Amino acid sequence: MRATVPVLLALLLVAVMVVAAGIGPYAIAPLEILGAVIRRAGGGEMDAAETVLFQIRLPRVLAAALVGAALSAAGAAYQSLFRNPLVSPDILGVSSGAGFGAVLGILLGLSVAAIQLLAFAGGLATVAVVATLARALRGGDLLVLVLSGIVVGALASAAISLVKVLADPYDQLPAITFWLLGSLAGVTPADVAAVLPFVVVGLLPLVLLRWRIGVLSLGDDEARALGVEAGPLRAAVIGAATLITASAVAVSGVVGWVGLMVPHMARLLVGPRFDRLLPASVLVGATFMVAADTLARSLAQVEVPLGVLTALIGGPTFVWLLARSRRRHLP
Repeated sequence: MRATVPVLLALLLVAVMVVAAGIGPYAIAPLEILGAVIRRAGGGEMDAAETVLFQIRLPRVLAAALVGAALSAAGAAYQSLFRNPLVSPDILGVSSGAGFGAVLGILLGLSVAAIQLLAFAGGLATVAVVATLARALRGGDLLVLVLSGIVVGALASAAISLVKVLADPYDQLPAITFWLLGSLAGVTPADVAAVLPFVVVGLLPLVLLRWRIGVLSLGDDEARALGVEAGPLRAAVIGAATLITASAVAVSGVVGWVGLMVPHMARLLVGPRFDRLLPASVLVGATFMVAADTLARSLAQVEVPLGVLTALIGGPTFVWLLARSRRRHLP
């Protein structure tokens, strides 16, 4: 039965994406969407419906799927790596670092592309500082790594608060607040094309090393006995998970709960084995984010910030998942 779960999840993702692409002030039926995709593949001029579909709706739907898949894959990898089901992709401060890079770009009045680039660079730089600090203090010990991430993340959050104090309260501060709450409004095809390679490059090591990552959940001694060197593998997992998390945060802003909650949902479907958990988390995360983003832009006349909506959904859902989970389902 579990072998068919990824196929069913993939079909569900496609169905949700098609429905989401048709929802909005300019409604488009699913059959019209499929027809428009076929016509677009053959070239030619776009009519009004196809312009809305290909320039606004589909880029946003694809971006939501990428962000959900990236955060969920990173969450599953970190939870298996640290053998802790309460670990999220921000454990090493990547979201705080990306947030600082973005708000600094807004304060300096940079373009949207430059702000996204600064957010991406800030996330990667934060984790690099965390890794360097942990190595200097105690040779890269896992507990010291986590504590260093908490400290550096707190410093980045303090820097964000300082930037908010210095920002123009009538222009820059609302933009900073909106970005920190998370949103996919204004996503363009260029944004999707920019983030896709980084997500793919980050996911590739996790997919290729999925068997070895599963062994890490047994502990360093057991992994070493099975011929797996924990140190280099841990560094590769952290690097890959950081890359995809920074890529997601750069395009969507700070969106919480997804990387923490979705791997638990996937475990209920396929169990704790990482080789099964990773694809299930990717598919469930993409589906969840597409559905959440559709709700965010459809619930009210004013768009609900995506981070707020995921927190409202994620909190009660996570409590329910914890109540349903059994010890054998946890890494």
